[in-house]
Amino acid sequence: MPQVLHPLSPADREAMLALRSQLAKNLGAPTRASFDQLVELTPPAAFVDYREARVGGVPGLWCTPPSPRPGCAILYLHGGAFILGSARAFRHFVGQLAARAGMAAFVADYRLAPEHPFPAACEDASDAHLALVSELGTERVVIAGDSAGGGLALGLLAAHAKAPCGVLLSPWTDLSLTAPCIDAKASEDPLLSRAALEAGASQYLRGQDARHPLASPLLGSLSHVPPLLVHVGTAEILLDDSIRLDSLAGAEVHIWEGMPHVFPRNLSRFGAALDALDLAGAFVRQRVRQ
Repeated sequence: MPQVLHPLSPADREAMLALRSQLAKNLGAPTRASFDQLVELTPPAAFVDYREARVGGVPGLWCTPPSPRPGCAILYLHGGAFILGSARAFRHFVGQLAARAGMAAFVADYRLAPEHPFPAACEDASDAHLALVSELGTERVVIAGDSAGGGLALGLLAAHAKAPCGVLLSPWTDLSLTAPCIDAKASEDPLLSRAALEAGASQYLRGQDARHPLASPLLGSLSHVPPLLVHVGTAEILLDDSIRLDSLAGAEVHIWEGMPHVFPRNLSRFGAALDALDLAGAFVRQRVRQ
């Protein structure tokens, strides 16, 4: 499917200017605590229930909307450059997706680097997916993720083509960092930098090959990946990591003018965030019914 381009609305343009001004005052790398505090600002969806659990030995949180579709679930892999993020921090955001999709979502607390380097996160993602299918009897498991978690999700989708679909939000799919946008978009991206990505990749890989298909699924075989919905903004250095997925059969790559990295988390700031999540929910519902 051709790329879908979304223009920047006047309201979102003003909101983006305000975000840039706010971020300019907050210099320095985020800590795990500060990153979680930021992500947790996503407003919760109404009537979604949150419950801690273990799936396949992997800790995490279930986000369950009212009357969820039986036999279906979303496995969500959060972002944070493989070194930040938690299921608890992401629960409100994933609950928003779960509510729109009409199905329960499990946010996996996969192991983080540098304490647990590659391929620990991949192993946890795979274990959680396997348990959802074999132990819990979930017939249809949608795999979703953002940023680094989007890369984990793509690698999992490449290995499990029977998934009904995948949803990737500003995915980091190539840890070799050779994409032209990493430098070409550097002045536009208010959130990410080459240095930050290099730091995350270094702590995660610990000297292992960045081109390994589990680390950089974009460089592996994607010929049997199920249908994908991808959302990415033009104001981010990982734009190419999404655009290069548009050659896949069944992939819908939505490009949002002026939007930053993983903008759908900013529901209280951007109208585009609401639109993107609505599209994601509709995409999941349609693919699960097929």
